[in-house]
This record gives sequence, structure tokens and C-alpha cells, in this order.
Amino acid sequence: MSPIFHQAAALSFLPWWLPANVSAHGQSLDRHLILNLWLVLALLTLSHLLLLLGLLHRRTAESQNLWQIEYLPLAILALLFATLTVKAEHLWAASRYIGADPAALQIEVTGVQFAWYFRYPGTDATFGITKQQLIAPGEGNPIGIDPADPHSADDFVTSELVLPVNREVDLRIRAQDVIHGFAIPEMRLKQNAVPGQTIHVHFTPTTSGTYAILCTQLCGLGHYRMNATVRVLTAAEFAQWLATKQKAAQP
Repeated sequence: MSPIFHQAAALSFLPWWLPANVSAHGQSLDRHLILNLWLVLALLTLSHLLLLLGLLHRRTAESQNLWQIEYLPLAILALLFATLTVKAEHLWAASRYIGADPAALQIEVTGVQFAWYFRYPGTDATFGITKQQLIAPGEGNPIGIDPADPHSADDFVTSELVLPVNREVDLRIRAQDVIHGFAIPEMRLKQNAVPGQTIHVHFTPTTSGTYAILCTQLCGLGHYRMNATVRVLTAAEFAQWLATKQKAAQP
């Protein structure tokens, strides 16, 4: 058979209803999701067959196989769903509770009605402190960076998340006002931004391109326009972009 036929056959089995996966961890999540969907379909079919059998065969009080017909399937289902839950928890915890690589790129994400802001720590690799009373979007300080902190001198803030391909990224997700939902469907990433908390998630983008960042929580009347973009560049392109931004941020 021709290579074109093999490629077409392979594509026909892809989960076409899902966004393209461009992250290292996305394939495991997709496999688990597809497994759950197939199991739900199988259980739906089985439940209807059992209902049909129940209609065709009247159960009597003298039945000696009640535990085989009802209790045993329930026990198997409980064990199945417990296994799927534990597997899902491990997949989620891999990007949430298991620490990122020390060499991971550090970026702070701040959600505010109705925009996303992304802060890079500059050449000192340390974020300066922020203060609520210093927040002044009209003056170019949308997240309240304290200029008195020496670590904040080289920090810079953008409205677009720019990442290097094939390098792990550690995001510190925050919110100023209400709960926002930070989501990048192609990265298989979704985490709520909660006021008063700094929540870490880490992932590795694997494909260059531009992707949508959404807010998945109804955060107010302007929720519909709370979106941004993530641009994944090659290592050389990212280094050039970062150097330009760091140069512009120098006092």
C-alpha cells in the first residue's frame, strides 16, 4: 500500500473532535479521555441490555442468583470508576503538585477583569514584589509591581504569552479580583486563577504556532472578551524576543 493510504488510515482514527495537541502531556490526557468515552458507551449499551432482559425475564423473590445479577456488576463498576479516578488524579497532579524542573521557564500569569497579563522575571530570574495599592493600568503598571524592589527593575509585563518550543514552562497563576479560568485547549491546560492564591502548573509546548488563551469562568459582563494568545517560538526566535524585551525593560 502507498504511504498516502497509510497516512489517511492513521488520520481516520484520530480524535477529530478534539483540538490539536501541542503539549508533551496532552497525549496521555487524550488517551484517558477516549478510554472514558468508550467505557461510557459500553456501559450505556450494557445498561439498556440489562433493562431489556429485566423486562423479558421476570425476577422472582426465590431467585438464588441475585448477587450475580445485581451486586457483582455494581462492585465491578465501582472498582472500574475508582481506577479511572485514581488515574485521572495522577495525570492532573503531574502538572499541578509534582514540581517543575528547576530549569523551567518561570512566568507569572495574572487574571483581572477582563484581561490576562504575563510577567517575565528578567535577567536576575527573580520576580519583584507586587502591591495591591500600586495597581495602575493607566500608568503602565497593571499588576502593581513595586519599583522600590530591586528585583522588579528588569521585570516586564506583556499581554501575549510567548514561549519557547520543547522547553518546560512553570506558570504562577494569580487573580486580582474574582475567580478566572486560565485555559489553553491545545496545550490541554486548564487551571482556575483564585484571588489570594498563587497556583503553579507546568507543561512543555511541542509545536510552534499561535494558540488561544480563554477564560473558562463567568467572571463578569466582559467575560466574552477576556482572551489572549500564546505564541510558541523556536529557541532562537524566543531568545531574540526575550533579549529585545529585556533591553526595553532596563532602567
